[in-house]
Amino acid sequence: MDSPHKSRSFSSNMFYLFLLLSSNLLTLFISTTLYSPCSLKPQVQSVAAIGKTADCAPKDPEPAPKVEIVEQFNESESEADLPDEFLAFTSPQQLPLGYNSNFDSDKILPPVGRPCTLFPDMLRQYMSYKVNGSCPDDELLAQKLLLRGCEPLPRRRCRPAAQKEYVEPYPLPDSLWTTPLDSSVVWTAYTCKNYSCLIKRKHTQKGFDDCKDCFNLAGREKTRWTGNGGGLDFSIDEVLKVKKPGTIRIGLDIGGGVATFAVRMRKRNVTILTTSMNLNGPFNNFIASRGVVPLYLSISQRLPFFDNTLDIVHSMHVLSNWIPTKLLHFLIFDIYRVLRPGGLFWLDHFFCEGDQLENIYTPLIESVGFTKVKWVVGRKLDRGPELNEMYLSALLEKPLKNSW
Repeated sequence: MDSPHKSRSFSSNMFYLFLLLSSNLLTLFISTTLYSPCSLKPQVQSVAAIGKTADCAPKDPEPAPKVEIVEQFNESESEADLPDEFLAFTSPQQLPLGYNSNFDSDKILPPVGRPCTLFPDMLRQYMSYKVNGSCPDDELLAQKLLLRGCEPLPRRRCRPAAQKEYVEPYPLPDSLWTTPLDSSVVWTAYTCKNYSCLIKRKHTQKGFDDCKDCFNLAGREKTRWTGNGGGLDFSIDEVLKVKKPGTIRIGLDIGGGVATFAVRMRKRNVTILTTSMNLNGPFNNFIASRGVVPLYLSISQRLPFFDNTLDIVHSMHVLSNWIPTKLLHFLIFDIYRVLRPGGLFWLDHFFCEGDQLENIYTPLIESVGFTKVKWVVGRKLDRGPELNEMYLSALLEKPLKNSW
C-alpha cells in the first residue's frame, strides 16, 4: 500500500503536467490567431497596397511584389554628412527674449526643403563658402538643388555674385519695353553671354530652350493678349470685363516667361507678380529690369500667399500634361486656395492629348470647385496633327458664395 506522502507527490506532478500542457496549448492558440499573417501586416507597404482589404483565403503562389524599403531617418548619422553652415542655419535658434506666444515656443526653426538632405554632396558644395565673404558663382548648382525639391534653399552668410560694373536700369515707363543692359546679369550660367544673343537664339540656336523667343520684345511679346480676343486667345480686356471695373487689382502669373502679362496688366492698374525659373536664360533679372516683380519659384512650391487674397491667377503653357497628375491636382487646389471668392483663374493654352483632356484633365479641373466662365478647346498643330494634341483655354471663377 502506497504511503500518503507518495500519493500527494503523484497528484502534484500531475497538476504541474496539466499546467505545462495548458500553457503550450494557449501559446499555440495565440500564435495561430493573433499573430497570423492576416493579422500582423508587414510594416512597409507599396502605395498600391494601402487601403486594400486583406484576403486570408488560400491562393496560388504569386511572385513577391517589389517593395521599396525606406530606411528610417537617423538624425545623428545624417547630420554627420551635412555641412556645418547648413546645420548652423537649420538648427533651432533660441529667441533672445524667451518664449513667444506667436511661435508658441522659445525657439525658431528656420525652414528649408526636406529633400536638401537627400543630396549631401551638392548641398555641401552649395554651403561651402567663407562666412562674411563672397558666395561662389554657382547659380546652376543652386537651381539644380531647387528643382530637385530643395525649396526653399537654405540661406547663406555670403554676398552673391554680381557684375563688377553695374549700371542703373532704365527708368519707368521706358523700362517696360526696353531690352535691359547686359550689366544687369551675371552670365556664367547661360549659353548666351548677352541679350543680343538671347534675342537672336530662335534663329541661330538649335535644340530646345524654354520660351526661346521671349527675350525679343519686338517679336511675339509685342502682341500677346492684345486685340479683341476670340477663340483660344483671350485678350486681357476681354477677361477684365467679366468683373466690375477696378475689382481685379492684384494677382499672380505662374511661369510667366519675361512678364509681358504683368507689364500689360500694370498699364491697367493691376499688380501682377510673376513666377519664373532661370532655365538657360536670366528670366528673373529680365523681369526685374522691366520694372515688375519676379518670384524665383518652382511649380512644386506652395504658393506664398494667404488664403482668399488674390483677384486673379494666370498661367500660360506651363500648367500642362508634363506635370504629374496628382501634383497638378494639388497645384490647382492651391490656386483655388489663394484666390478670393469671386477671383479668376485664367488657364491659358493648357495642352495635352485629346483623350487625356476628356478622361483626365476636364474631370480633374471640375473637381476643384470653380465655375466655368469660358471654356474653349482647339487643336494644337505645331508638332503635327498625327499627335492629336489639344489646347484648352479656360476662364474659371471661384464661387462668390459657398466657396468653402
